[in-house]
Amino acid sequence: MVKGLYVHLPFCTKKCPYCHFFVIKDATSKKDQLLTALLDHHKTLHLPSSEIASLYFGGGTPTLFGLKRFETLLAAINPREEIEVTIEANPETITFDLMKGLRSLGINRVSIGVQSLIDLELKILGRTHTARESEIAVKAAAKAGFDNITIDLMMELPHQTLESFETTLDRALDLPITHLSLYNLTFEESTPFYRKRKQLQKACPSSSVGKEMLDLAIARIEGAGLKRYEISAFAKEGQEAVHNSRYWRGEPFEALGPSAFGYIDGRRFRNHRNFPKYIDAIKNGQSPIDFEETLLDNERINELLMVELRLFKGVDLDEFAKRHGPIPHKTHQSLDSLVKDGYLEENERIRLTERGRLFYDTVAEAII
Repeated sequence: MVKGLYVHLPFCTKKCPYCHFFVIKDATSKKDQLLTALLDHHKTLHLPSSEIASLYFGGGTPTLFGLKRFETLLAAINPREEIEVTIEANPETITFDLMKGLRSLGINRVSIGVQSLIDLELKILGRTHTARESEIAVKAAAKAGFDNITIDLMMELPHQTLESFETTLDRALDLPITHLSLYNLTFEESTPFYRKRKQLQKACPSSSVGKEMLDLAIARIEGAGLKRYEISAFAKEGQEAVHNSRYWRGEPFEALGPSAFGYIDGRRFRNHRNFPKYIDAIKNGQSPIDFEETLLDNERINELLMVELRLFKGVDLDEFAKRHGPIPHKTHQSLDSLVKDGYLEENERIRLTERGRLFYDTVAEAII
């Protein structure tokens, strides 16, 4: 079975106050422990390079892991040259030498957490880089040989204005990028931002300004040659994210590292969201999984359909049923209602309309 492989490297110099991902403070000793655990865990997967369809190093800040450790880990995983191998990075960790080294190891795509190109907004987000450092980082990656560079931007931030967002877009689109992911700020539980959400939300743009921001972003980004192919993603032709597209299509992927999620044969699972527990489980030859569930067929199919509809090319329902199983009659009724109400359109494929893209949560709730 061909699978994607996600590797979670949780190290950060500082955790951003809006971040809900599993991260720990950067420490050499822990990086060495994790490398040993990842190598041992990888052996238990029995995943030959011929079965790896994509490889993604997420975090955390994976670029803190170090070139020598990446060299050792990649030698064990042994990804084929032709597959997409992505590494996430924060701008302040990027140097030309580091990126050149990573590129020489076979990593061919970099995802840089820019978020904003306005220093005040970066400070509000708790980021440890400046707008100028982001621009330098992207150009350093390109100079080092990366010709597939994606950046993350955020909108509807506290004290963000339409004008400041326009400045971010203009500066971002002057950079040598091939892909851009655009996200709304969300207030996730167990984060400092969530605890201060009432105060912060008062400073966020109104919903009408948020709609203007989205319209502006779509026009500017697509005008620069990056087509919107998923709710939050834009790419130059042929540069759509392979690994993330596998998630959206419900294709299988394995998981290495603490807190990493995997999905195989309808079974969803997560490794320990605790560094010592993950390390100890691997060291003692035990399963590192601390959560797993297998959804009932109808639930599984509805969830997979909901996620795949995020892709703007839509879903061929017959082909979908061959991959995942028959679509429940009740789900067909929900789809018919969504078409009638203008959220979906159906020709050879069923896809989101402009209204459905704007109110995707309504579509998702109706299907689930």
